[in-house]
Amino acid sequence: MRRAIELAADHRTHPNPRVGAIVVDVSGEVVGEGAHHGVGQPHAEALALDQAGDLAKGSTLYVTLEPCNHQGRTPPCAPAIVTAGVARVMVGAIDPDPGVSGSGVSWLRETGVDVEVGVLGDEAEAVDPAYFHHRRTGMPLVTLKMAMTLDGSVAASDRSSKWITSEQARSDAHLLRSVSDAVVVGAGTVRSDDPLLTARLDGIEEQSVPVIVAGRQALPVESRIWQRSPIVISTRPVGVPSGEVVVVPGDGEWPDPWGTARALAERGLLDVLLEGGPNLAATWWGAGLIGRGVVYVGALIAGGRGLAPLEGDFATMAESRPVNITDVRMVGPDMRIEFHVPHDAAQPENPGGS
Repeated sequence: MRRAIELAADHRTHPNPRVGAIVVDVSGEVVGEGAHHGVGQPHAEALALDQAGDLAKGSTLYVTLEPCNHQGRTPPCAPAIVTAGVARVMVGAIDPDPGVSGSGVSWLRETGVDVEVGVLGDEAEAVDPAYFHHRRTGMPLVTLKMAMTLDGSVAASDRSSKWITSEQARSDAHLLRSVSDAVVVGAGTVRSDDPLLTARLDGIEEQSVPVIVAGRQALPVESRIWQRSPIVISTRPVGVPSGEVVVVPGDGEWPDPWGTARALAERGLLDVLLEGGPNLAATWWGAGLIGRGVVYVGALIAGGRGLAPLEGDFATMAESRPVNITDVRMVGPDMRIEFHVPHDAAQPENPGGS
C-alpha cells in the first residue's frame, strides 16, 4: 500500500483523485503497478491489471482509493477487477464522492471478492487531502502561505518584502506552488510585486493556474502576469489583456470569498494556495475558508511596525481561533511552520454552500 501511495503522489489529477494501485500475484510478487494521470486517462487499477495480465488471476490488488463502479469517461474498475480474477482487494480509503462512496466495495463483495478497507487509510487520504475535502464540502482546500520577519511583519511600510526569507525557504514555497492547482493573490500584490506566480523549480511540467482577486482599483495592464492568462475574480466585468474574468458578487471591496472559492472548485481547482496580501488573507481568514497554512519565519528582525500578515484590528482574544501546529522545521536559516485549522474552528458557516 505504501508503494501504491507513492505512485499516486507523483501526479496532478484534479478534479479527479490521485490513485495508485499494485497487483501482487499468488506467490507474493508484484506483477503490476499503475497510477491515474488525470481526467480521461486510464484508472490506476486498469493500468496495474493490464500490466499483470494473466498473473492477476487469484491475485491481491492494493489500491489507495475505493474502486469505482460507474461509467464515466473511462470504464468502471470494479467489473474489471472481477473479470481479471482478482481474489482480494485491499483498499486504503473509501471514496467520499457521494456518487461512489461504498458502492464499489459493496459490489465487489457481492460478487465474491474479499475486500478489506482502511489499509493505511490515513496515509491514503493524506496523499490527496484536497480531493477528500472537496468531495465532503463542495469547496477547495485553501492553504494560506505567509513569510514574515521574526517580529511579525510580512513587508515594510513601503510594501517591500524582498527578501524576508532565504533562498532555501523561497524554494520550499515554490514547491508549495508546484503541487497546488491554483495560486491566488490580490490585485495589490500584482501592483506591488509584479509576480509571475510560477513554481521556479527544475522538472516542473505543469504550472498552477494564477488567480487574481480584484478590488476597486484598475489592474495594471503592464504586469507580467498577463503572460500566463490568469483567472481574474471581480465584482463586475472588467477588461483584461488576457485570461478569464469571473464575476462574483461581494458586499465590499472584495468579491465574496465563498463565491470565489466555489468558482475555482467549479473549474476543477481543488487545491488552492492563497499568497495574499494582508487584506485578502484577512478577508478569507475571517470568512473561515482557510483550512491549513504554511508560515515561513525569516531569520530577520524588522525592528519596527511594518505590514502584518492579516490586515485589521485584533481587538480581543475572543476573536482568535485555535489551530493545530502539525510540523515545525528549519529550512536553511529560516523556520517553516505548518498548521491545520480544526473543522469546528472554521467560521462562519458556508453561506449557500453544500
